[in-house]
Amino acid sequence: MTKKKKTWAEKLRDSKDLPKNIPMPDKLIKSWGKGKMLIPAPIEVDAVMKKVRKGRLITMDAVARYLASKHGAQAACPMTTGIFAWIAAHAAAEARELGQKRITPYWRTLKSNGELNPKYPGGIENLKVHLEQEGHVIEQRGKRFFVNDYQSKIICLDGEET
Repeated sequence: MTKKKKTWAEKLRDSKDLPKNIPMPDKLIKSWGKGKMLIPAPIEVDAVMKKVRKGRLITMDAVARYLASKHGAQAACPMTTGIFAWIAAHAAAEARELGQKRITPYWRTLKSNGELNPKYPGGIENLKVHLEQEGHVIEQRGKRFFVNDYQSKIICLDGEET
């Protein structure tokens, strides 16, 4: 009997024993200092991504900093935070395919330095369409794509805009 593959929504809701703080890995102490590192829950990453309103943006670095602060950690694991953002994006695309109107606006969550994440559903072309519809200007630098002047559109997660 083959095991049924989980939907993206099921993966998003499967928090296992997360969130949890772990000791900062030795190789990261030099960069982030001693203390705790947060391994966030996927649903928490999704919740932060949902806070970004039309015309505004956030970076993955800011998502990680916010979650780390919320849980009293020095930092959030950038790898798992990124993976969970990717899962949230795919769950949103899956929900849209099922006819849901209000989904997580994953296109508003950028990599550091305002770069679009080509691993999100639909790739760069899909992200460009969404972002340009919201008034953002996308520029190509080499093979990568960025939101022009993204810093002026970044939100603070305590509810105040920068």
